[in-house]
Formats: sequence, C-alpha cells, structure tokens
Amino acid sequence: MFAGLRQPARIFTVLATCATVTLASGCAQQRYDPDLAARPYPRDLHTTETAAMQVFRDGPWLEVVNATPETYRDVDVWVNQRYMKSVDAIPAGQRVRLSLWEFFDHRGETPVAGGLWRTDPPTPVRLVQLQPDEDEPLVGLITIRPAADDDR
Repeated sequence: MFAGLRQPARIFTVLATCATVTLASGCAQQRYDPDLAARPYPRDLHTTETAAMQVFRDGPWLEVVNATPETYRDVDVWVNQRYMKSVDAIPAGQRVRLSLWEFFDHRGETPVAGGLWRTDPPTPVRLVQLQPDEDEPLVGLITIRPAADDDR
C-alpha cells in the first residue's frame, strides 16, 4: 500500500532539486564582461574639490541629487576609484538614478549591486566622483552612507 507513494515522492524530490538548481543559476547575474571594460581610474587627476551634490545608495541604485545651479553633461561617474559609468546629463536641481549594474572597471567587472537575489554582500559605496572629460580633474560628491551602514 505505501510502496506506491514512494514513486511520487521521488519524482517530487527530483523536480524540486532541478527547480532549485535552475533558479539558483538563473538568478546569478554576470558580473564580468571584458567588452564593457572602462578605462583605468585616473589617479593623477584625483583632487579634493567637491560639488554640492549628494549620492544616496538605494539597493542596486545610486541616487544623485544635483543641488547646484549647473547641469553636468556627458560626464563619467566613478565609484570607489574603480567603477565607471558615462552619464548623459545630471540636470541642475534634479535627481538621477543610476544602476550599479551598469558600472564597470578596467577589467569589465561590476560591483556587487545588491538586490533581492544577491549571492554576495553588496559593494559598499564610499567615494563617488564626476569627471567632465578624460583629461580633466575629478570632482568629489557627498556620499551619504546608510544609517545602519549595511549598504543594502
């Protein structure tokens, strides 16, 4: 009588295992693409100049609040002196949301952006800078760390 119940239990176990493996491998986002590699961080152009712009981390997003009367166009945004993303514009008096999944370093790696299905702890965002042109000095932004400093 109970022998017939073992077969459905085995099938369920196999299907559950296959579903788990499929979901686990499907949720892992690729964090390396050499074709998207950025140029190396320009250490010789680092300055202590800052702009009145705040950066907040919201999970896998950076929210840049431009409190200046100047619109920044065609700038490169650097995170932690490693990851870069080119941005079309950061309008004066406006907020811009940038996905950390779109930042790359010189090897084509991205930071661990976070999110619901992350497998590693998120990369802390400690330093954010703008670079108006490849040959121009960087300008620091005010990075607001989370209250618990857990960089969710």
